Amino acid sequence: MKPTPVGIDIAKNVFQVHFVDESTGEIVSKQVKRARFLEFFANRAECLIGMEACGGAHHWARRLIQMGHQVRLLPARFVKAFNVRNKNDAADARAIWLAVQQPGKPVAVKTEMQHPMLSLHRMREQLVKFRTMQSNGLRGLLAEYGEVAGQGRASFAKALPELLGRLSERLPAVLIDSLREQWAEIARIDERIAAIEQRMQAWKKEDPAVKAISEIPGVGLLTATAAVAAMGDAKAFRSGREFAAWAGLVPRQTGTGGKTQLHGISKRGDTYLRTLLIHGARSVLTHARHPGPWVEQIRRRRPANVVAVALANKMARTIWAILAHGRAYQREYVSVKPA
Repeated sequence: MKPTPVGIDIAKNVFQVHFVDESTGEIVSKQVKRARFLEFFANRAECLIGMEACGGAHHWARRLIQMGHQVRLLPARFVKAFNVRNKNDAADARAIWLAVQQPGKPVAVKTEMQHPMLSLHRMREQLVKFRTMQSNGLRGLLAEYGEVAGQGRASFAKALPELLGRLSERLPAVLIDSLREQWAEIARIDERIAAIEQRMQAWKKEDPAVKAISEIPGVGLLTATAAVAAMGDAKAFRSGREFAAWAGLVPRQTGTGGKTQLHGISKRGDTYLRTLLIHGARSVLTHARHPGPWVEQIRRRRPANVVAVALANKMARTIWAILAHGRAYQREYVSVKPA
């Protein structure tokens, strides 16, 4: 029996549900309270449920899958094309109902382990931003009184006691104490970031997929854990090229009349994962003694930034191949299509 398509616009307290009752042909568009949402689907026949991939969507998707329903998480940009009128909950639910019946690439539902790992990455990313803000603010305050430290956190930390010592001779103690407290706050943020990275390291030791892709040059702890958590099921992508395109590491295309023009990278998908891959590629280009003949050839033909993105694209395709086929990383491996 074909599952009934259902569109759900999730929110904080009230969810909008839209579907067509196959027995009566009635169009059902109703609001369901958060407390009764799972109860609404508990005794229903198998449904094909569509939701936008937004906050809370992965949690509800896992709960609905446990009940025996099929769930497709859709990108918001894909759903937007089906909403041609006013923007409200009922219209959004109807647009999701239309979109879930169309062919397309849904977002993979994160597991109970992948989802928390992404949360750790988001927490670490926020702490890094806080640390940068605090450091820049402290540098600016010191510059107001003629004290300028060198670039980099290491040089700043080394020079700070001497800078504060000189300032304490001519400025009020209340200001010096406040500056010391701000520096102590930066140190506490460093400790919190280190604690999160230790938890990621513990997950790396337990997860064979993370350990496998960590062998790829340029893929460290952050990139490996973020890639496994963000990808979900590797087999949801048909090829490594599709995964690289999902990460936004392929050229943006425009064209008409059979003529296609290639531009800069599309920058679609997860910005955080794409940033990690590109930074990892830059690390390989900077520190690797023998990056490989492929890299050397493209270096002679393209600028440095293009080479870094091309290597990041290759790293993404390698990550997919290892996870999708369950193989170990081999440096000299060459993929050959069957005859």
